[in-house]
Amino acid sequence: MIKIEIPGINELNIENLVLDYNGTIACNGKVIPGVMEMLQQIKSKVTVYILTADTYGTVKKEFENTGIEVHILKSDNGTLEKCEFVKNLGSEKTISVGNGNNDAAMLKESVLSIAIMGGEGCSFKALANADIVVTNILDALSLVEDPIKIKATLRS
Repeated sequence: MIKIEIPGINELNIENLVLDYNGTIACNGKVIPGVMEMLQQIKSKVTVYILTADTYGTVKKEFENTGIEVHILKSDNGTLEKCEFVKNLGSEKTISVGNGNNDAAMLKESVLSIAIMGGEGCSFKALANADIVVTNILDALSLVEDPIKIKATLRS
């Protein structure tokens, strides 16, 4: 578990990290360099989930034998499916990270959310529903690893 104390906001007890795949932790279906190593460190503190439509068909191979849970979306409504996934985990104990329209509801539902404005851009809906915005996934994962940075960004 990761405890995050933010002045003016209740203490957060994070048990889950939910990540979009393409445009967030992967580019063209391949995990961005440095991400896997950071996720391996983070998964000792929280359960890490990857949610994806798997556009490139690569996610299972990329995360084979990593101990990180991959969930390939089954419905035609990825927005709703991702949001429901976070609700089922427990919104109050989940951080979500994404960049696309289909991440917006998940970002809003999570107790803490980070939008990535990277090479694929970031949809306005995702941006509007995020608590924090960063320019790359390594910065987002660094926030999760070192919650004092989150405290500094979100304090009242």
